[in-house]
Amino acid sequence: MQSDFSQGKVWKNVINQAIPLMVAQLIQILYNVVDRIYIGHLPVIGSNALTGIGLVFPITTLVAAFTNLFSTGGVPLFSMARGAKEEKKAELILGQVVSLLFITSLALMALCYIFKRPVLFLFGASEETYVYADQYLKIYLLGTIFSVFSTGLNGFINAQGYPKKGMMTVMLGAIINLILDPVFIYGLHMGVYGAAIATVISQGVSFMWVLSFFMGKKTFYHIKKENLILKAGMVGKITSLGISGFVMQGTNCLVQVVCNKMLFMYGGDMYVGIMTVINSVREILSVPGSTLGSGAQPVLGYNYGAKQYERVRKAIRFTAAIGFLYMLIAWLTVIIFPKEILSVFTTDKAMIVLGEHALKLYFFGFFFMSFQFVGQSTFTALGCAKRAVFFSIFRKVIIVVPLTIILPMLGLGVEGVFIAEPVSNAIGGLASFTTMYFTLYKKLPE
Repeated sequence: MQSDFSQGKVWKNVINQAIPLMVAQLIQILYNVVDRIYIGHLPVIGSNALTGIGLVFPITTLVAAFTNLFSTGGVPLFSMARGAKEEKKAELILGQVVSLLFITSLALMALCYIFKRPVLFLFGASEETYVYADQYLKIYLLGTIFSVFSTGLNGFINAQGYPKKGMMTVMLGAIINLILDPVFIYGLHMGVYGAAIATVISQGVSFMWVLSFFMGKKTFYHIKKENLILKAGMVGKITSLGISGFVMQGTNCLVQVVCNKMLFMYGGDMYVGIMTVINSVREILSVPGSTLGSGAQPVLGYNYGAKQYERVRKAIRFTAAIGFLYMLIAWLTVIIFPKEILSVFTTDKAMIVLGEHALKLYFFGFFFMSFQFVGQSTFTALGCAKRAVFFSIFRKVIIVVPLTIILPMLGLGVEGVFIAEPVSNAIGGLASFTTMYFTLYKKLPE
């Protein structure tokens, strides 16, 4: 039974939508962060190994970007075809996405194997850290097809009305990775290799779960040979619709590369490792804020379509207020407990000492991100997706990347890299929110 978001308390509707998203995303992040935690506590090599894992981030982000390109492009078309009772078309879209994901995963795996050494050094590796990045990457890449398929096809499970099965795709992988990591890393003394093997196995289980769903009886839509042959028109529609998801994830890759490179140039391996920890903390702390915005989207869109404009305004105000309050608390937590947070990821005293200052700089004014989340989610919900993409590019490419390069050159060194983030949060967040307020919120009919 579909929810009627024009009824009941607006804030309850938003929260009810946001909580499942929050749980799913936190589980997904746990999937990735747990490797860093275990590797960071390896005796003797911990800090260099953690830095090596950090150098692989842009590559895994790039893989996620291409997955998003076809998944976020295919799922809406699939849903629309289902709604129009065009079952054969829906099954065709599924088949097209399967082929696109398969071809892309093989191409990315091959290219990353061929160019992994020059690419990792381009990303900021040294001879010491390349060893660990190479150990992790050459195993991790074997699971590219598992990762791409389990993530890329999971949206098609959710789109059929099976959110619990979709969540199990993520949960199975995360739980198995959590169990296998200490077994392979410490029990079998495999170190970084062990972390990568555990990840590939867990991704493989998620892949088998997704595959079993589409081969089972619960789904009406199956993967058929005749639908795997790519059709130019359909591929064009899928990619054009998914380009926003690709751009938003791709810009994350660009920012990671530039940050790692500049940190290596001005601070060395230790600071690349510190950024690995900071990225992990940011990923976790950002989830409630971003999922609150995502949870508000169906509520905003439904009420906008129902011409319940005051409920739209209420949802925007609630999301902005709660998001700001949460991000403020998150920022204060980082400021008060930087040492304790860093200690979760590493026992290296030098990394903790240097990391405390870096963490405080990077998260300064973290609450400005709440304005970014509210602005972008409102743009998306009310049919202004291009503006949402623009403000993502504006913050990351136009502000963060240039500042990350320029500020260290002006004499700020590594501090300049960490300062670029809060400056971009403030400028980008306020620009996004202000534009949304005057072009959408203020123009809603009474």
